[in-house]
Amino acid sequence: MESQKKFPPAFSFELFPPQTPEGVDKLRLTRQRLAQLHPKFFSVTFGAGGSTRERTLETVLEIQTEGHTVAPHLSCIGSTQQNIRAILERYRQAGICHIVALRGDLPSGMAQAGEFRYASELVAFIRQEFGDAFHIDVAAYPEYHPQARSAQADFDNFKRKIEVGANSAITQYFYNADAYYHFVDLCESSGLHIPVVPGIMPINKFSQLVRFSDTCGAEIPRWIRKKLEGYSDDTASIQAFGLDIVSDLCERLLKAGAPGLHFYTLNSANLPSIIWQRLNLSISAG
Repeated sequence: MESQKKFPPAFSFELFPPQTPEGVDKLRLTRQRLAQLHPKFFSVTFGAGGSTRERTLETVLEIQTEGHTVAPHLSCIGSTQQNIRAILERYRQAGICHIVALRGDLPSGMAQAGEFRYASELVAFIRQEFGDAFHIDVAAYPEYHPQARSAQADFDNFKRKIEVGANSAITQYFYNADAYYHFVDLCESSGLHIPVVPGIMPINKFSQLVRFSDTCGAEIPRWIRKKLEGYSDDTASIQAFGLDIVSDLCERLLKAGAPGLHFYTLNSANLPSIIWQRLNLSISAG
């Protein structure tokens, strides 16, 4: 963890583009609450194959006009160089200089991946076309990507993203801190000295958490799963237990030297704000 201690802690919040006018209004309120914590940036997700392209763009530009730093996600599967170039040019013209570059998922019914197969190809393309105009974050998987052939193959994929120009990484969420520590150790032993910011998923609903975790490969430790199962539909108890688990995880990560936290908010400010308060983070921490 020594490599991570030299980076100043940075805190950020992930949002997704809303689908309805009501969702737009709700997200504005969520953003107002989270903005009071002065995060380093808000990130905005990008649907499979660019399915939320216009809504992502609208959300990103609105956040930008509010005076906040915003980092749009950009996934390359199912896209073309021309499309990616056009999106990036629009962002550059708007003064946006931070991108989260991802492979993304192949949209349902689409047989071909398009002109990009891997996030490393997207990172290399951004550097080729735009030089150092963008700070590039990439994804890291301390518990390994669910589609990886092996643990080594997954880490090799991550290493390629850094070697072709990524500046920093945000991890998939996890509840086992040792997985993160081991991943950082691998980075250090491989000469990858970049910030690796832990992704944090507050626990709101058990069924929702199981669905997300099954999809992304994040492990729910058995003792946590059994405890959550025991609460059945008692949402208040699930959230209270989840707040204890996640707050403790965040505290341990920061004490060990993690360079900040990235919260997967699901467009809600409530649980991230409570965790923030429990950690007693300064509003200038971002």
